[in-house]
Amino acid sequence: MRPSGRKLSELRPISIETGVVKHAEGSCLIRMGDTHVLCTATIEDKAPPFLKGTGQGWVTAEYGMLPRATHSRNRREAATGKQSGRTQEIQRLIGRALRAGVDRAGLGERQIVIDCDVIQADGGTRCASITGGWVALRLACNRLVETRAIARDPILDHVVALSCGLYAGQPVADLDYAEDSTAGTDGNFVMTGTGRLIEVQMSAEGAAFTRDEMSQLLDLAEAGAQHLVAAQKAALS
Repeated sequence: MRPSGRKLSELRPISIETGVVKHAEGSCLIRMGDTHVLCTATIEDKAPPFLKGTGQGWVTAEYGMLPRATHSRNRREAATGKQSGRTQEIQRLIGRALRAGVDRAGLGERQIVIDCDVIQADGGTRCASITGGWVALRLACNRLVETRAIARDPILDHVVALSCGLYAGQPVADLDYAEDSTAGTDGNFVMTGTGRLIEVQMSAEGAAFTRDEMSQLLDLAEAGAQHLVAAQKAALS
C-alpha cells in the first residue's frame, strides 16, 4: 500500500492554471498533488552571444524553491551568494528538456527564459517544472506567432516529465516525498508527447535494480506521460 493510498500506476491529482502572472509572455501554476510550481516565460529579443549570426534561438531555465516550500525554512540562495549544485543541475535539466521540443531555427535569434519557482514541495519538483514550464513556453511562442514576430510555430511536440521508482519493492508512478525519501530506486523520465525519450535519470538508492525493473518503470512513465500531455492540452484549451 502506498502512503497516499494510490494505485501503483496512479498519478497525483494534476491541475494547470494559465495566465497567472500579468506581465509574463507565458505563465502557469502547476499543481501535482501537494507540489505546486509557478512557471513563467520571458521573451528576450536577442540570443546568447554564442548564437550570434546563426539564425537560431535558445531556451533556458532558472529554478528555485521559496524558503517555506518545505517543512522547515530553507535560506534563500541569494543570501548565500551562490546557487547550490542541486539548483544548477535541475535548471540545466529543465532547459535541456524544453529545448528538445523546439525548432530553434524557427524561433529566430531570440531567447526564451523559463522561470520555475517552487511554492510548495512534496516530491517531483523538477518534473512538475518541466511539465508546467512547457505550458509557459507554449504560451510565449503563441504570442510570437500571433504578433508575426516569427514566421512559423517553433514548437515541435509536447514535453512532459514524470518520476517513477521502486517503493517497498514495487514499481510506482509519480513519487511523492514520503515515497521518494525511502525509494529503493528513483527515476526521472523526460518524454515528448509522442512518447520519445529526451532524458532518463535513474539511480539505485539502496540495492541495485534489474533491467526488468527498469523496463517496468519506463512502462509506467510512458502511460503517465499521456495523462500529463492531456492536462497540458486541457490547460491550453
